[in-house]
Amino acid sequence: MNNTKNDTRKIRSKTGRIILYAVLAAMLVCGISVYFSSKLPDKYYVFEEDTNNLESILNQEAFYPVTSSVTVTDSGYEIDFKLLGIMPLKRSEVKVVSEQSLMAGGQPFGIKFYTDGVIVVSMTDVETGDKKINPAYNSGIRVKDILTTVNGEKIKSNEHLTSLVKNCDGKELSIGIKRDKLIFEIKVTPVKDSSGTYRLGCWVRDSTAGIGTVTFYDTVNKTFAGLGHGICDSDTGELMTLSYGKALEAEIFSVIKGVAGTPGELRGSFNESNKIGTLYKNCNEGVFGTIEGNNLPDGQLYKIGFKQDIHEGPAKILCTIDDSGVQSYDIEIIHIYSNSVKTTKNMVVSITDETLLEKTGGIVQGMSGSPIIQDGKIIGAITHVMINDPAKGYGIFIENMLNEIN
Repeated sequence: MNNTKNDTRKIRSKTGRIILYAVLAAMLVCGISVYFSSKLPDKYYVFEEDTNNLESILNQEAFYPVTSSVTVTDSGYEIDFKLLGIMPLKRSEVKVVSEQSLMAGGQPFGIKFYTDGVIVVSMTDVETGDKKINPAYNSGIRVKDILTTVNGEKIKSNEHLTSLVKNCDGKELSIGIKRDKLIFEIKVTPVKDSSGTYRLGCWVRDSTAGIGTVTFYDTVNKTFAGLGHGICDSDTGELMTLSYGKALEAEIFSVIKGVAGTPGELRGSFNESNKIGTLYKNCNEGVFGTIEGNNLPDGQLYKIGFKQDIHEGPAKILCTIDDSGVQSYDIEIIHIYSNSVKTTKNMVVSITDETLLEKTGGIVQGMSGSPIIQDGKIIGAITHVMINDPAKGYGIFIENMLNEIN
């Protein structure tokens, strides 16, 4: 009887170990699959000129123990990756594009930016003498809202809105609102303050100005791109909607060196009479504009390097930090987020150039947009600095900027 019980225990113990080993093996295989899948981009770019040799080109994207094969689909091509030629890992889209070269930037430029409507940046009660009231807030207007119209008339500026409110004679106004992706109207009746002036009860902003760096010029279409990230309102953090804007020649006259906890800054100035071009788009991936006349600088043309071309290791950035003009500085790409849902923080870079570290401490405000060059190709741009380590920061893939230029 005891022998039977012991045998049963042994069988159960052996079965438990087998199940445990099976679970651990499955977890290991799953972990390996996830690891290798993360190394493979969701989308590959191939130039039209290379489609005849597509199979061999895309096969080069595989690496041991990953194998690949190309499939022709109704919409184009796909590349299938397998682990050891057996276990499916990922199916990636293949996008065929025209071969293109871009002139790398690195020049500072001034930005004069006017919003489409006005942004509500704060609320303030109106003192009417015996009490305080906030007609804007009470009607449903909130910080970060964009006010676009008053009684159907488009708001052109802060001053224009103030004039429309002052002359309302105490009548109810219908104000057009943009909130995220919603567009609607709110009814609000301004009130007189203690001086007898009609007020809404909110502070608004209609423009901003600053300095950034040009990433590239498209010499064929006479367009340019810069910053690598959008222009956001300093109070609300919201992307500012562009009504119109100007890109202006800028001059850097000093640098505030960055230290851990405090970002540095390029200090400069610009003259509105020295116009580079007109801005037509502000989005998460940067600002984009058309070049004015023949305002193309002298610069080097680079072939485009897509994310599948980028690798961890040495690279360079082009930027201007003093009156010596655009210079090249050494960096290291230390991590690549091939499949990140973010369109701006696609790689982590570290400044390794001793000259740049000595002068700036690393990445500083105003360097956003500095083009990144690796293996003779333009692959992206600097976008953000790590506040606690200014020698490190983030970069955007050049393809994400190119997707927005048109």
